[in-house]
Amino acid sequence: MKKLISFLIAAVLFTTTACAAGGKTSSKGVLPMKLNIQIDNGTNKHNLTATLYDNSSSRALVELLQKGAVTIDMHDFSNFEKVGELPVTLPRNDTPTNTDAGDLILYLGKRFVIYYDKNSWDFTPLGKVDGVTKAELKKILGEGNVTAVLTCSGQ
Repeated sequence: MKKLISFLIAAVLFTTTACAAGGKTSSKGVLPMKLNIQIDNGTNKHNLTATLYDNSSSRALVELLQKGAVTIDMHDFSNFEKVGELPVTLPRNDTPTNTDAGDLILYLGKRFVIYYDKNSWDFTPLGKVDGVTKAELKKILGEGNVTAVLTCSGQ
């Protein structure tokens, strides 16, 4: 019985580890890391933060960003999202998803997407931009291409 209890405690401790920084996940299923996103829309630069969800895709993104900032050239797609290529393919955790403004999505393992309106598809949710309305986000992202610089920092 003691071996079973020890095993269960070890299993719980193992499953709560989050990313290479060694943090633990919160009770809400988010990583103890914030994603920083600097958006350059050609006119202005804006700094956004996002809360990352706890899945293997977000943990892989954090691991990538711990090696240094990632710059992504993003273009508009269908008047509801900005899409750009990551330098590496991340693990996918696709699930039927209804997006909304501020959702960060991984598409096909290599495309980083920032939504400023609604969509539905099988995506991998990465996180959510903090404290920005749909109207504010649409203004920040503008109508043309943008450059996003991703960095990660502790919460």
